[in-house]
Amino acid sequence: MKYSTAVSSSRRKSRKAHFGAHSEARRILMSSNLSKELQARHGVRSMPIRKDDEVVITRGMYKTREGKVTAVYRKKFVVHVERITREKANGATVPVGIPASALTITKLKMDKDRKALLESKSRNKTGKKAEEEVTMSNVD
Repeated sequence: MKYSTAVSSSRRKSRKAHFGAHSEARRILMSSNLSKELQARHGVRSMPIRKDDEVVITRGMYKTREGKVTAVYRKKFVVHVERITREKANGATVPVGIPASALTITKLKMDKDRKALLESKSRNKTGKKAEEEVTMSNVD
């Protein structure tokens, strides 16, 4: 069932919006889950990935490998992780692109903007739960 009439459920329109998204929107699309420890500490489930985050790969050929993010390639929707490379036919080594959804962030690169984002996300989450409890208590 469709909840919002303002959003299309058309496959064609969804794909156009996804692949035609501008860089700022792609940042949000390229979010990764936080590790269980970080989720417990910050009260947030996922964050947009950025350079210098430490990650573990959770899916694919490189599963369980860990490393630091060296580049977030928004144009191709991939993330480059240090030491995750392959050799080309001519002998050159190139970084392998890993989708952001196949990563789990184990250590965040903190700065003031990221700290503010974490605080606002956790505040929204706790605020909503408190509101629901209040409204549900009024149901009786």
